[in-house]
Amino acid sequence: MTPIEEDVLETALNWKQAGRRVAVATVTSTWGSSPRPAGSQLVVDDKGAMVGSVSGGCIEGAVVREALEVMQDGKPRLLDFGITNEQAWEVGLACGGKLQVYVERLE
Repeated sequence: MTPIEEDVLETALNWKQAGRRVAVATVTSTWGSSPRPAGSQLVVDDKGAMVGSVSGGCIEGAVVREALEVMQDGKPRLLDFGITNEQAWEVGLACGGKLQVYVERLE
């Protein structure tokens, strides 16, 4: 585990021990162009504070919204995000890519 990964998980543990609700999002798979590799993590607390990253882009906001819901209902989610190469070219990006993110409540 890298120091950054340890910091993310240590933060999650500290938040949980402080009485906060916490969700952990983990990139489980990628294909094509993806800003973060599989295994990258983001932790979110019940006030929307976050540490780590699963994308560094617009996906992050969607993951935070799902994490807040996971903290409420306790149901983990596997999220799919992607853009085809054709869609990427249409909006001026170099290439497409896909990633899956698993979001779960820290118990």
